[in-house]
Amino acid sequence: MFDTLLIANRGEIACRVIRTARAMGLRTVAVYSDADRDARHVHLADTALRIGTGPARDSYLSIERIIDACKRSGAGAVHPGYGFLSENADFARACREAGIVFVGPSPEAIDALGHKAAAKQRAESIGVPCLPGYAGKAQDNDTLIGQAKRIGAPLMIKASAGGGGRGMRRCDDVADVAPLEQLIESARAEALASFGNGDLLLERLVEEARHVEVQVFGDTYGGAVHLGERDCSTQRRNQKILEEAPAPGVSDALRARMGEAAVKLVREVGYVGAGTVEFLLTPDHEFHFLEMNTRLQVEHPVTEAITGLDLVEWQLRIARGERIPLQQADIRWCGHAIEARLCAEDAFNGFAPQAGAVAHWSVPEGEGIRIDHGMVAQPTIPPYYDSMVAKVIAYGADREQARGRLLRALAGSSVLGLVTNREYLLQALAAPAFATPKLATRWLGEASPSWQPRLPDGRWAALAAVIRLHRLAQGFGPFALWSSAGVRDTPVRLAVGEQSFDLRLAYRRGEPTEVRIGDGAFAIELQHDDGLNVELIVDGLHLRARCAMQGEAGWLDAEGCCAAWADLSQAPPEREDEGSHGLISSRMHGALVKLNVEVGQRVAKGEFVLAIEAMKMEHRIEAPIAGTVVEVGATAGTQVAPGRLLVRIEADPA
Repeated sequence: MFDTLLIANRGEIACRVIRTARAMGLRTVAVYSDADRDARHVHLADTALRIGTGPARDSYLSIERIIDACKRSGAGAVHPGYGFLSENADFARACREAGIVFVGPSPEAIDALGHKAAAKQRAESIGVPCLPGYAGKAQDNDTLIGQAKRIGAPLMIKASAGGGGRGMRRCDDVADVAPLEQLIESARAEALASFGNGDLLLERLVEEARHVEVQVFGDTYGGAVHLGERDCSTQRRNQKILEEAPAPGVSDALRARMGEAAVKLVREVGYVGAGTVEFLLTPDHEFHFLEMNTRLQVEHPVTEAITGLDLVEWQLRIARGERIPLQQADIRWCGHAIEARLCAEDAFNGFAPQAGAVAHWSVPEGEGIRIDHGMVAQPTIPPYYDSMVAKVIAYGADREQARGRLLRALAGSSVLGLVTNREYLLQALAAPAFATPKLATRWLGEASPSWQPRLPDGRWAALAAVIRLHRLAQGFGPFALWSSAGVRDTPVRLAVGEQSFDLRLAYRRGEPTEVRIGDGAFAIELQHDDGLNVELIVDGLHLRARCAMQGEAGWLDAEGCCAAWADLSQAPPEREDEGSHGLISSRMHGALVKLNVEVGQRVAKGEFVLAIEAMKMEHRIEAPIAGTVVEVGATAGTQVAPGRLLVRIEADPA
């Protein structure tokens, strides 16, 4: 028994564990790095201890520091969450040696099942179906190439240790040795860099297969049950985007067969706690063992939604020495649940992770909606960890109701300050392959390259301009910028990413603002603005938006498009000789965050020169001409104002 629990993790999973632990009457202890000093999990716990600097290797991945934190806080048990040390047998062993309860399986079970090759060998030995492949100890290239030819193409080369899609390569031709050897070396190098282990296994690749996983539990009395399956086929680069339970099209009979195979593996190794057995499900409903995750999964809330059970509570009860709370015959499933991972990443630019300050974030509550997060009101997302903002889980009586609720929740969500994958998630949920559904692990990779992000248009820019000038007016007294009589005509120039919009705003007190842009015009009436939430009427249509501003820059989320803008209205006009003679001057207030040239350097026309950051938006500037850099007017890290000379390029002689 224990009465104090330390959570050796951060973010939403730390908050999730704290919630259940406190409901069970346990004292909770959080750990944090310097980057997480003000994080939500730190404030939620009864006690919090610093364990190191920002990088995970110096904090959340340090076994010694976690064990020391347990001793200092009096914690009798540690919950590892997921990621970090959650599947580290050495950590589980260190806890046992220190007399601390590890909320999870034994180190022996982690060793047996946490390594893909060992787990596959164990599964095959007890009759759990596996794909044709190779999981042997010999790892030289000649052996792997020979085994690849035996198995045949298409083939997957996979890291034996770790997960997350790293160390995986697809091979469509095993006859040509040179490309095959390159794939093996590439997978081995990535596996070694990611997990410290370069061992590989080979598996026959099944086209149009689905990724279906079974939630299992075991206890110290030999009890074992499954809680049904989840479909995780909506993946990009072997990483999950959307997860759902139950898996579409899985019959009661198929569920029972997969569950029986998963429980058989649990009993074989005397597994204790929560785990997930992952299968590949073929179009003809045959399943094959892939691997086992010896921890709680990110997507566990969808199972909780359809079973009505608290999986963290089960983990803690089993860790306290109790039996599994229910027998297999007592477990019921009802309805459907889908989870989306809302992340600070640029999904349309290589899924580049975003880090920095968030001015505002929100996901609307509603019927059947659950939000798991670890965010404070205006958080800073550190560059060291996963960039998840929140998990959005929708539950419904059936799949279509759950999908509709999730679509509405994501469409109403807002993150100002960083780019997120919201639009990508919405397009995935609305895609025919998902809506129908016709799921397979390859569908997202085939469909998404044709997707395009929503880009701000003239109407969006008009909204930003009206909100901007309204707030300027409020700053100097109610509408002080506007003449009390007649019409005030104001030019506004906005930069939005690579676009720029030139607008003219005509305003008369008590009347809508007329915004002209090119040949178009909009009548916009601003009805409410509290500094964040805005209500407007645009040509008779009521709209809601969110806008955060800082100086001459801001973020606007309106009409399904969220982007940063910068007001260049007060910037000096571009001189005639700037573009043609290589003068680059700042056109906004901001920070010079990147400087890619120095005096004497030759540059080509269009070559990246520098970047200015305003309101967390990076504006990249390219060389207007080919030539030699003859002057640099600022250094990286400098705050710059409109008109400041940054770089002068002397053109190549004719």
